[in-house]
Amino acid sequence: MAKMKCAIIGSGNIGTDLMIKVMRTAKNLEMGAMVGIDPQSDGLARAQKLGVAITAEGIDGLIKMPGYQDIGVVFDATSAKAHIRNSEILLKDGKKVIDLTPAAIGPFTIPAINGDANMGEPDVNMVTCGGQATIPMVYAVKRVSERVLYGEIVASISSKSAGPGTRANIDEFTETTSRAIEVLGGAERGKAIIILNPAEPPLIMRDTVFVLSRGGSQEAIEASIHDMVKTVQAYVPGYRLKQKVQFDVIPEDKPVRVPVVGEVSGLKTTILLEVEGAAHYLPSYAGNLDIMTSAALISADNWAGHALHKGER
Repeated sequence: MAKMKCAIIGSGNIGTDLMIKVMRTAKNLEMGAMVGIDPQSDGLARAQKLGVAITAEGIDGLIKMPGYQDIGVVFDATSAKAHIRNSEILLKDGKKVIDLTPAAIGPFTIPAINGDANMGEPDVNMVTCGGQATIPMVYAVKRVSERVLYGEIVASISSKSAGPGTRANIDEFTETTSRAIEVLGGAERGKAIIILNPAEPPLIMRDTVFVLSRGGSQEAIEASIHDMVKTVQAYVPGYRLKQKVQFDVIPEDKPVRVPVVGEVSGLKTTILLEVEGAAHYLPSYAGNLDIMTSAALISADNWAGHALHKGER
């Protein structure tokens, strides 16, 4: 069966793991090029060893490559700042862009929530690793409640799994994730926190989600959360609840104060998650990278299958 060629810009941890996933698991994509800016990077060396065309000249090198015109999908695993220019060039050349940075030029995309809705968008944003892991839980509460007044997520990842790109984008991470909690999760107010844990041996990705809602039963919320976990596990097998969902009723006569929202009462849901990576390239503790690359791959692979079926390329 014919496959669509793709390119990956960014030969760091995320880009390299994504390349391995494309080569091992993609149904409709095949590697066309690996793009970096460091000639000595492990990602470029691995790509070359696997027979993938490479360039160490960034996007300028990519557009000069002989097979550039045959590439239909480009993954951008660089930085929020770099993506602005990359997207402008790629969209002008008619490429489908999957943005793994917090730039958020295109619409937020989380496969478990709205993957199909953004099928026709030229540039889609994969939010952040913390967003991919936690926002489905906020949405799971929202879909069986009348209102979600507040959603807060705390993503704890191993310091060893946070490369220079992640560290350079901490501010963008919190801003982008907080906004996506509201836009995709349905919360009226969102807040995101990321913790880089230096513990040795490295700890697996852990996420805590707090949701304050009204108009939904504990039974319906718990069932919705379990259904959502299964949906995410379809493309991230290492995604799971760490323990039973916890509930606290906040009575009207003892409200809590939420920034911007004010004093509120309702049902507080606490969800504890962990994400174990598939260890395609990185250790299994790097679930934060695995959930990003898995979400990006299924989004691009589904789009490529749709495009190939319709004969668009």
